[in-house]
Amino acid sequence: MIDYRGIEGRLAEFLRPRRRPVAVAFHDTVPSGVPAFAGTEPSGCSFWRLAAAGRVFYTVPSDHYNCAIGTHTHGLSLPPDRASELEGTLSFMAGTGYIKMEEVPAIPRLPRPPAAVIYAPLGDTPVDPDVVLVAGRPGRLMLLQEAATRAGVGAQNAFLGRPTCMALPAALAGGMVASTGCVGNRVYTDLEEDELYVALPGRDLAAVVDALSVIAGANATLSEYHRGRRASLASA
Repeated sequence: MIDYRGIEGRLAEFLRPRRRPVAVAFHDTVPSGVPAFAGTEPSGCSFWRLAAAGRVFYTVPSDHYNCAIGTHTHGLSLPPDRASELEGTLSFMAGTGYIKMEEVPAIPRLPRPPAAVIYAPLGDTPVDPDVVLVAGRPGRLMLLQEAATRAGVGAQNAFLGRPTCMALPAALAGGMVASTGCVGNRVYTDLEEDELYVALPGRDLAAVVDALSVIAGANATLSEYHRGRRASLASA
């Protein structure tokens, strides 16, 4: 398996994130040797917070049922006695003006429902991740976006917004994507107002990190170049 601990160290060196990157893996079977999640959380993205804080575990579909929106983006179905919660949540959000119902069909979803989802800090992941989530400040995550371009891997130019959890299926389908997050995610994960996310397919991670040192060095050189131009050319 790839040296994910070393990769996390390199991300920390260049991106200086406030929290650890999170590895997410979707499995068709319950994994062996990984602890099952015990307890309840209000949303699927709440599991990101736990993993970023150092926990390694897997969830099953029922662990996600408290969030009808996250259940939807993960390709899961609520049980019959809770099936109305998705429509109720969407209607509530539409009633506040937060979304329009016609937007819902365009929300990315996983192509098939996972039997288990494994979460871990990147450096401690027990399996190869399908998606890696990096939270950080825009000036740092800019380097990751530029590294993806240099590496020649898929990178989507548009920002994603609400719901934040759609970044997972979007990254799997189309390559690295940045997300501004949403208010629910920021409450459930403690994401700060000056932070956003990058979701990166696990298949592209090594190539992007390999390009990161070149991009970081280039940005340092260009920073000095532009500071010099500003000092010599700005009149105000």
